[in-house]
Amino acid sequence: MSRRPPPPAATLGGTADDVEAQFYEALQRGDIERLMALWADDEEIVCIHPGGPRVVGPAAMRASFEALFAQGGIAVQPEQVHRLALAGSELHHLVERIEAVGEEGRHTAWVLATNLYVKTAQGWRLAAHHASAGMLQEPTTLAIAVDVPSTLH
Repeated sequence: MSRRPPPPAATLGGTADDVEAQFYEALQRGDIERLMALWADDEEIVCIHPGGPRVVGPAAMRASFEALFAQGGIAVQPEQVHRLALAGSELHHLVERIEAVGEEGRHTAWVLATNLYVKTAQGWRLAAHHASAGMLQEPTTLAIAVDVPSTLH
């Protein structure tokens, strides 16, 4: 049986946002080839699934996502994305809304996630994904206002 090549990942002209959109689409479709094509070509890529262990390296990453996709894709939507642009990388922290159907009907859970994207010779790639344990209530964002005196010294 011949195996078809993985679809191309984000192009050099793409953005970290483009890779993020493809990442969540691959999760929704349960598309392991697309998902793996989005990761940086590095043995130190890392993923922490909600409530799970730290998964390091492409082989372990593939195995963990194949297990997750055994029942099909994941109904996940990224929301409330905040971005921090750094030299050659972007850090996105966001809320993932996950829809699931169980014995008691439809359920919604929320997960806090952090995605790290790096600019490589092949374009933007995902280097790390960290997702918190799921919550049954939508999380709120706290912003603390700090009064800065007009004279600092």
